[in-house]
Amino acid sequence: MFNDIGPLELVTLIVLAVLVFGPDKLPKVIQDVTRTIRKIRDFSESAKQDIRQELGPEFKDFEFEDLNPKTFIRKQLDNDDLGLKEIRNGFDLKKEMNEVADAVHGRDSDSSSAPSLSSSSSSSSSSGSSGGRVDMVKKPEGRVADDRPPFDMDAT
Repeated sequence: MFNDIGPLELVTLIVLAVLVFGPDKLPKVIQDVTRTIRKIRDFSESAKQDIRQELGPEFKDFEFEDLNPKTFIRKQLDNDDLGLKEIRNGFDLKKEMNEVADAVHGRDSDSSSAPSLSSSSSSSSSSGSSGGRVDMVKKPEGRVADDRPPFDMDAT
């Protein structure tokens, strides 16, 4: 509860309590405060038990800390039923970016991408195309490679 109070702050609070309440009334005040804290804890625990009983047996493992959105999301993401860890571990961003760069530059990518291409080519061949690998490189149509594109003086 008071994890972030250091020793200097604790001494300051004690000195302040002695000054405000006096040394003769301080033990009575401490007893009253601890009794009040106990009553509040007992009240909150009984309220939690009442809510659990009213929810029924299907919510027997319900925790009130799960109502905090951060705790709820953390618990759901750590849940292994969703398979998020497998997706996160199976995704190699560097490999994917290299494959995209190879496709853009017209280079042949590694043989590791061949199974994914064969599945896409089989689906494309069933849809009526010629099958095989799709060439994503834009090639000039009807122009020689040394030819420059036309320059428009009015456009600049």
